[in-house]
Amino acid sequence: MFIQTIDVLGTIAFAISGVLVAMNKRMDPFGVFIIAFVTAVGGGTLRDLLIGSTPVFWMKDMIFIYVIAAATFLAIAFRNQIKHLRRSLFLFDTIGIGLYTVIGIEKGLNAGLHPIICIALGTMSACFGGVIRDILCNEIPVIFRKEVYATACIVGGSMYFVLREFIADQNLIFVIALSIVIVIRLLAVVFKISLPSLYKGNE
Repeated sequence: MFIQTIDVLGTIAFAISGVLVAMNKRMDPFGVFIIAFVTAVGGGTLRDLLIGSTPVFWMKDMIFIYVIAAATFLAIAFRNQIKHLRRSLFLFDTIGIGLYTVIGIEKGLNAGLHPIICIALGTMSACFGGVIRDILCNEIPVIFRKEVYATACIVGGSMYFVLREFIADQNLIFVIALSIVIVIRLLAVVFKISLPSLYKGNE
């Protein structure tokens, strides 16, 4: 039940981030829903396909379709109440990557995968939906820029396995690990911390 709750919360967060991007691009309601949908399920779909869990999660449980539709409708209906769209997008996207990182790791563990592969799976789960969203909206995906994005997922995922050695409560490990992802992403943006670029100017 706890896992499904986290999965649903991640779906809501990513769906809203997709809505915000689509509205910034002045898409029609159908376009907004499509962007919200692929943002919310893109990473989880890749995750399930990689571990051979088919049909993928949103095809087996209609609650995800309902949640995405409801989140899209509410975000559109209250678009005038959502202040500072760029800041809101960042917040929901950050929450989404934290939630989907731990979900991806847990799915990897259930599939009997090595911890390193689990961390990679969690990172892909967290980032791939945003990659699809940005490509469809003609933006350079955040993961390909200098911003600390996938790195936050990797660090949080690594700490997940460290915490397992010291904490028995699985739910507490989930909360701490996803909090680490969120905090790292927030600190990186607030203090303008970024990865070095290989581009050196006029070379």
